[in-house]
Amino acid sequence: MAKKSWIARNARKKVTVEKYAALRLQLKAAKDYVGLSMLPRDASPTRLVNRCEITGRRRAFLRRFRLSRITFRELASAGMLPGVTKSSW
Repeated sequence: MAKKSWIARNARKKVTVEKYAALRLQLKAAKDYVGLSMLPRDASPTRLVNRCEITGRRRAFLRRFRLSRITFRELASAGMLPGVTKSSW
């Protein structure tokens, strides 16, 4: 499980990105790079980190399910993910 402070920090970044999204788009259209540089660093969407919804793990993240590989495997084995079956060939 990730530290709660990291998860909270990422949530704060997400709020900041949403807050400045329209302004960033407007500044980019006007090619006002000085204005863009005056915005907070966390206003950039590239600063967001994909994290597992359950554990907060950032590595081995599966975008389709928004889970880490470990959590995905546990839930799939327990039959908690609809449409996911163990493959065999």
